[in-house]
Amino acid sequence: MIFFDSIIGHDNIKLQIVNSMKSDRFHHAHIIVGEDGIGKSNMAKAIALKILGKEKDMPYPDIVYFRLEGSKKSIGVEEVRSIIAETNKKPFEGDKKVMIIHEMDKMTEAAQNTLLKTIEEPPQGVYILILCENIESVLDTIKSRCEIYKLNRLGKEEMKSFLDARYPGMSGEEKEAIAAFSDGIPGRSEKYKEDPSFVEIRDTALEILLSLKDKKPDELLKYGDFLMKYKNQWDEVFTWFLSYIRDAVLYKETGETYGIINADKINSIKHLSEMFSFNSLSDIIEVVKESRKKLERNVNTALVFDSLLINMQEV
Repeated sequence: MIFFDSIIGHDNIKLQIVNSMKSDRFHHAHIIVGEDGIGKSNMAKAIALKILGKEKDMPYPDIVYFRLEGSKKSIGVEEVRSIIAETNKKPFEGDKKVMIIHEMDKMTEAAQNTLLKTIEEPPQGVYILILCENIESVLDTIKSRCEIYKLNRLGKEEMKSFLDARYPGMSGEEKEAIAAFSDGIPGRSEKYKEDPSFVEIRDTALEILLSLKDKKPDELLKYGDFLMKYKNQWDEVFTWFLSYIRDAVLYKETGETYGIINADKINSIKHLSEMFSFNSLSDIIEVVKESRKKLERNVNTALVFDSLLINMQEV
């Protein structure tokens, strides 16, 4: 059930929305900002159901979703024109309609300008909910016409509550581990439980780091096949590299397990902290960050991955 009382966390935002609806001050355009997996879609769905006064969580023709299509990397003017056309259609049921626009930060500037007037003055009864990860990519002229809600990461106890509700019967040890490495992002825990590729990425990223001292360069380069397999999820791979190195640095500094994100991999974290000096761990972080920058600049993916592996081994 996607209603406010089923959403864990974000209590201030939920209260703000409910109060504005009760006092008839609810705005017609809203931006929901947050990291991937933080719960933007659930929040938007809950708001939409409340706007329409629906008591069941099911598909409704007056909740209309717009997502980036197929392999397209941006939302262009043509897509925006279809959004505008939809806003001008009368609701199927009552007198209200909700438009939920995903990945607004991938909408071109021209497309955003095309959408501006509709956001400023939508047809009577139309509400627009905009979802994005990077609000800096949204034009100021659009932001100034919207209510903005920033979804922050959940606290540890909130994450445990989410896991209790989502996966009843989970053992306490598994719950502790998932709550830790999910780092306040519910979607990461769902990926771990439901997406085998997520587990493979996480485990193999650690395996690569543990192999840096043992394998010859040509053996290490064989991991390039794994990296290429997940080339469209390279940011996820790099996130895990940095997560493990961060844990190794923390353990090396304190000798304590408190604050370790990958608590279920503690023996490996201890081993990493023994394998590398502080300087080496810092150098690996820089190698990963530089590789990330290269991929963001669309440098040849295979070359970046090979360079990454070699440079991490050479620190």
